[in-house]
Amino acid sequence: MRKIKKGDTVLVITGDYKGSRGKVLKVFPKENKIIVEGVNLIKRHMRPTQKLPQGGIVEKEAPIHISNVKLIAPRSNVPTRVGFKVLPDGTKVRVCKHPDAHGEEVF
Repeated sequence: MRKIKKGDTVLVITGDYKGSRGKVLKVFPKENKIIVEGVNLIKRHMRPTQKLPQGGIVEKEAPIHISNVKLIAPRSNVPTRVGFKVLPDGTKVRVCKHPDAHGEEVF
């Protein structure tokens, strides 16, 4: 089970985009990298293709390392570290570690 999943809201804690929040668009678990909406934008010079007939400069998100972000707790809306807890029925769930989140479960 991964600490950060696609669809989570995260806060960037270091780098050029420090302080910005965004939604996780894609996760690369083997590389420990994620793509966050509106963060780490790069410009690609594209030649004309059938999909992009005019070509030109396209801005898109590049991956950032997973250690550079913190998960935003969904209910309390605070940045937090993530832990795991095994429920009595044997399922493993993600749990917020921040004191203000009070061990709130992240689904």
